Amino acid sequence: MTIKIYNTFTRKKEVFEPLSSGYVRMYVCGITAYDRCHIGHARSAVVFDAVLRYLRYRGFEVNFIRNFTDIDDKIINRSIEEGISSEALADREIRHFSQDMDALGVFCATKEPRATEHIQEIIELIEILITKGHAYTSGGDVYFSVRSFSGYGTLSRRNIAEMRAGARIAVGEEKQDPMDFALWKAAKPGEPKWDSPWGPGRPGWHIECSAMSMKYLGPTLDIHGGGLDLIFPHHENERAQSEAATGKTFVRFWMHNGFVTILSEKMSKSLGNFITIREILEKHHPEVLRLFLLSKHYRSPLDYSPDILMETTCALDRCYTALSEAIHLAERSIKKQRLLTYEAKESIETLDHLKNRFEYAMDDDFNTAQAIGHLFDGVRALNRLGQEAEKRPSVLYAEPLKFGVQTIQDTFRVLGLLNQEPDAYLRNRNLEALGLLGMTEADVLKVIKDRTRAREEKDWATADRIRDALEAKGIILKDGPDGTFWTIKPLT
Repeated sequence: MTIKIYNTFTRKKEVFEPLSSGYVRMYVCGITAYDRCHIGHARSAVVFDAVLRYLRYRGFEVNFIRNFTDIDDKIINRSIEEGISSEALADREIRHFSQDMDALGVFCATKEPRATEHIQEIIELIEILITKGHAYTSGGDVYFSVRSFSGYGTLSRRNIAEMRAGARIAVGEEKQDPMDFALWKAAKPGEPKWDSPWGPGRPGWHIECSAMSMKYLGPTLDIHGGGLDLIFPHHENERAQSEAATGKTFVRFWMHNGFVTILSEKMSKSLGNFITIREILEKHHPEVLRLFLLSKHYRSPLDYSPDILMETTCALDRCYTALSEAIHLAERSIKKQRLLTYEAKESIETLDHLKNRFEYAMDDDFNTAQAIGHLFDGVRALNRLGQEAEKRPSVLYAEPLKFGVQTIQDTFRVLGLLNQEPDAYLRNRNLEALGLLGMTEADVLKVIKDRTRAREEKDWATADRIRDALEAKGIILKDGPDGTFWTIKPLT
């Protein structure tokens, strides 16, 4: 099997072959560090984390770079509002980003460079562009000349003549062409600044990614990723300045994830529907958000709503419940040699093919939506197998149950899912649900003790009344040879 990736540049799926056999150079645009990360940031981070994990699963060595923009207008303006330095603001928000990513199980990049740590590389790249006639100075500013790069607009499929007709030169800018963009900005009073051949100033937004990606990955990247909104102008400008400087193809495969909407509306602070990762994780397990973000193909739009996250929570609970019950059934199997039923064999066959189906989906442009569909098929098969094992206890069911659990866990940990120990996950979920009912585990155990006493005294009416009262609250009792256990009724 070969991996195929939809290349934004060619607008088609292509067989993925890295520049160097077995070694992938991958760069993904990181955050501008001025505020807490929202669900849109989470989608990009989780999507490309899944890409990274799968490439490594397939045996590739991946040199993965994700940058931080730690100086720009937004950071400067926010730092002034808060009365702190731009450096302190960026440090704080990068720390928050790292906390959010750790919670979501997103792997760290091989390198996570900051723009302010690479001023010298940025200056050197700008000097090359000036020398080659692709950039020019204007006062203390330096601009890239869009006219000088014949392929400008190819990535975003934009007509440069039409774009130029609608462009305007802002007050204070001295461009030769309204489409030209800043590589270096002269410092304004009170702004952070660095020395350069053109006077004190700071880098433009686009140049930093070219300088940092080429420092750590070389002039040609195998994969460059980011959100759909970055295609223009950011990635278009990155491509233009990088190829103008090196004369080489900058990126072989451009990948872009789709937008996140909130209740079918574009996410926006002005609309009051701006949701941070932290706000979501205060109410939901991190794997719930991760499962939701991977539930649609990465190029498709993804609509968020509280109801959808509740549905996703139920789906994750069902997965962990299936794993937990299968583990315990395998442990309780008795030494009888009963033949496997047709239903059991059919379930085992589904589980046998799970890994191949997962790989087939992921090889097709990292189709996590289809891969997760196979996960739920596997969980349903495991449930059916468990039902057969309960009806016909036999040692012959133990190994297929263990195999099913192992297969599901090993396969979907590739996506960063089902990493928890099933019983521990379900216990925490049960305790959370008890808290919402205003009860503690001690309260439930006391009631179970009263019921056990009633059963010992053969007071079946009282025992049944206690059981029914708990069930009315959503607490289910399960009687077994080792005693009575409780669980929360699964949401549907």
